[in-house]
Amino acid sequence: MAKKGIKKKRRNKRRAVQIIKNQEIEKNAVPLDKKPDRKKPFLIASILLALAAVFLAVFFIQIPPKKIIPDSGLNVLLITLDTTRADRLGCYGYPRAKTPNIDFLCQNGVQFLNAYCPVPLTCPSHCSILTGTTPVYHQVRNNGSYYLSPEIQTLAEVLKTNSWKTAAFVSSFTVDSRFGLDQGFDTYDDLLSPNLPYKGLNSERRADAVYSSFSRWLDENSTSHFFSWVHFFDPHIPYDPPSPYREEFLDNPYDGEIAYMDFYVGKIVEKLEEHDLLEKTLIVLAGDHGEAFGEKQEEWHGVFIYESTIRVPLFFYCADNFPSGVRVEARVRLIDLMPTVLDIMKIQVPEEVQGVSLLPYMGGKDKQDLSTYIESYYPRENYGWSELVGLIDGTYKYIQAPRPELYNLSLDPGEEKNLIEEENKVAQEKKEKLENIIKSSISPIVTSKRALSFEERERLRSLGYISASESPSGEELPDPKDRIDELLMIQRARDYESEGKFLEAATIYEEILALRPNVAESYVNLALMKTEMREFDETVRILEKGLEKMPESEALLSRLGHTDMLLGRRKKALDTFGLVLKNNPRHFDALLASARILDLTGQKEDAQNHYRKALEVEPENKVARKNYASSLASTKRFDQAISIYIGLKKDYPDDWEILQYLGIAMGLAGDVSSSIENLEKAASLHPNPVAYYNLAVGKKQMGDLEEAVRYLKLYLGNPEGEKEETINIARAELQNLEATLKTKR
Repeated sequence: MAKKGIKKKRRNKRRAVQIIKNQEIEKNAVPLDKKPDRKKPFLIASILLALAAVFLAVFFIQIPPKKIIPDSGLNVLLITLDTTRADRLGCYGYPRAKTPNIDFLCQNGVQFLNAYCPVPLTCPSHCSILTGTTPVYHQVRNNGSYYLSPEIQTLAEVLKTNSWKTAAFVSSFTVDSRFGLDQGFDTYDDLLSPNLPYKGLNSERRADAVYSSFSRWLDENSTSHFFSWVHFFDPHIPYDPPSPYREEFLDNPYDGEIAYMDFYVGKIVEKLEEHDLLEKTLIVLAGDHGEAFGEKQEEWHGVFIYESTIRVPLFFYCADNFPSGVRVEARVRLIDLMPTVLDIMKIQVPEEVQGVSLLPYMGGKDKQDLSTYIESYYPRENYGWSELVGLIDGTYKYIQAPRPELYNLSLDPGEEKNLIEEENKVAQEKKEKLENIIKSSISPIVTSKRALSFEERERLRSLGYISASESPSGEELPDPKDRIDELLMIQRARDYESEGKFLEAATIYEEILALRPNVAESYVNLALMKTEMREFDETVRILEKGLEKMPESEALLSRLGHTDMLLGRRKKALDTFGLVLKNNPRHFDALLASARILDLTGQKEDAQNHYRKALEVEPENKVARKNYASSLASTKRFDQAISIYIGLKKDYPDDWEILQYLGIAMGLAGDVSSSIENLEKAASLHPNPVAYYNLAVGKKQMGDLEEAVRYLKLYLGNPEGEKEETINIARAELQNLEATLKTKR
């Protein structure tokens, strides 16, 4: 990361003190080859004592840190580091880290050494970051199953009301706009892999793509007073950093993902410097949750609420408004981020916010640990096991479960010894305090849990959130600690799947299916492995076996419909998707797939109706928009098609296919000049016979026969993929045009 914009006055003051010490030592040192003057022992002793006093004074005197200066004129940049353990960053003491950019911001800002997330899952944790409330209040308890209520104010909404321009750039489906995190953002960029039609294939994007989106936005909005949120998802499983990080971190790709992410943190700072904004911007970096590497037998995150997955990095950097090199040891929470930012901006904090401003901690006025609520409903909703809720209070962590747990974190940071029996009185006190916190945190806002659609399950699955749960009933659920063997099976199957070892994964999924024969996901998980192994008949057999037990299962029907499409069984696929839409008329995958089948079989009106309904659900979906426009053009509804293509061109100005389709539609509509303009740009981006042929037609219509001849020759030079009939027409036309030009000469 470039540091040229960092002034000397912003460097750590203690470093300046150390330089002074070294100069004093060198100036007063006695040369080794010179004997001391024995005639002046008392004078020398006096001098040495005086020097010692000066030395000690310099050593112990701390130059007071620069005061915190609240400033409503600052920009705010929130960078969230998904799945990032605090102890895997250099500034938190990890010797193998390659995180110079994160470390630089951390070491020159205010670092919180003991920050905690409320839940080890991306969506609910970010809801807490953006609202300053716990999951008990905002009621988002899992990925994909909840909406953040519009009645709860977000940081973006508060800042937007106070005239900040707001923009977010996220990298995972878990924080898709459909879950309500877009509240208050003027721009919410959650386009991940827009060229993929189905969201099960479109679940995340790398740091380079997120940075590029942010960079373009900042170039256009650098003079605005802004709040921007940049979300990096890279350290999430599967760990697969790009080169050269892949090769450098072959033995630990998780560290490679963090190093890759760090590079783009540096690029963001460089971009701020480029626009002379670094000194005018408050930068907040926070992890949303950690990651387990076998601690307490958990791999990954979500099930348990132990230290490995809930302790996160958190620090604030603001060059001219914050002290440098401050380390805060007190326990704080991610729910404290929002009120802290508003305090710095001198904006009143909404009443419902449950966090507190951390400015007193930054200034050294407050050093008390904050009581911290933690939870995970993931085991209940994904595996049919009991949820876990807990409290970190003082030196103790209490976890409420069918078999409760109590740990003294100061003596047992690894949570090895459960003190629930030995310190029953402490456990009872913490349990009562936890219950009181929950009661006082309950929101008056009524929200309902939403059912996951098949495509949403597929997207979460692609991120590793594999479900194997029956709908939890009223009976007492098992403690996740008592399902370790089953958890290990699920983790092992997921790992095999991410490594492409589908046979091994299928073997384990068969065992899980035997354990859970009444769970739709058990059949889907196994069927997906059979599909990966190209055993399509087995895929169909497994899904149909599941449908015998659960004939209305959306997950099974949707997967069967996709399999039938893959096998070319259009009629059967259309019927299957019809059953899905009967139960869920807004099922995006079923709408888009049905539209495509209807389009290909010539049922244009029905196809276009399905496209419209699909775009009501996913209005930004690139493939649905392109297919709909193409269908409209095929029925000579050129004005409607052109309108959609123009919108696509605005969103994707360098997509040659969009430019090409737009050019063809404009030509058919009679706007030949605009048609040529778009076709020429498409051909410059991606030379191809279709563009050349249509340019030849357009140039002839404009009377430019020489250019028409040139494009026909380009077309005939490589007409790969073109119909023989079209090639013959082009040859004949070329002969006619060349004859006409020869006559004119």
